[in-house]
Amino acid sequence: MLLTFKLAFWTTLILLPIGILLGFFLYRAKNVWKICIEVLIWLPLVLPPTVLGFYLLILFSPNGFLGKFLLAHWDLKLVFSFEGILIASVIFGLPFMVNPIKSGLQSLPPQLEEASFMLGRGRMETLFLVLLPNIKPSILLACMGTFVHAIGEFGVVMMIGGNIQGETRLASIALYDEVEALNYALAHQYALSLFAVSAGLLFVILWINKRYLETH
Repeated sequence: MLLTFKLAFWTTLILLPIGILLGFFLYRAKNVWKICIEVLIWLPLVLPPTVLGFYLLILFSPNGFLGKFLLAHWDLKLVFSFEGILIASVIFGLPFMVNPIKSGLQSLPPQLEEASFMLGRGRMETLFLVLLPNIKPSILLACMGTFVHAIGEFGVVMMIGGNIQGETRLASIALYDEVEALNYALAHQYALSLFAVSAGLLFVILWINKRYLETH
């Protein structure tokens, strides 16, 4: 469970700045690159997790281009390691971070950004001082959604990390192992813990969004 929360925490922390910048780019972009980037962001949602995990395994393996390069130059092996499942989790969680932030920015009136520009603020200053403070619920939804999704990941991390105790054996993988071993008592503990955390975080998201709407 601790390893699962560690993975979810670092996935969310890494994706937050990436999601903000990508969300802002998609909010402003009008060219064909916007469509190409949106396709890449949405792919983890439409592809079976094992498909994405398989291609990441090929890419990260010591025989793959990236895996061979990292092993030769930095002595870094991504397959069957926490670093590997972290990268896979970041890629798989990308749409859960980017899409709520982009939607939040699109919901703002365009006059807000225009007024900031008229006052002499640049794009980045406008983003961080004007736009982001006005989409706090969207940012919270993105972070919580990413965290909850990372807690329940199975297919992608199983393909990349396998099932190594203390290194890549997440709660979802342990749950699957206990069910296979017909150890339903321990499987129930894993399942109930994951259910309680996910339901609790979703309750917090909805409650904060409700309070925000009532005060604005």
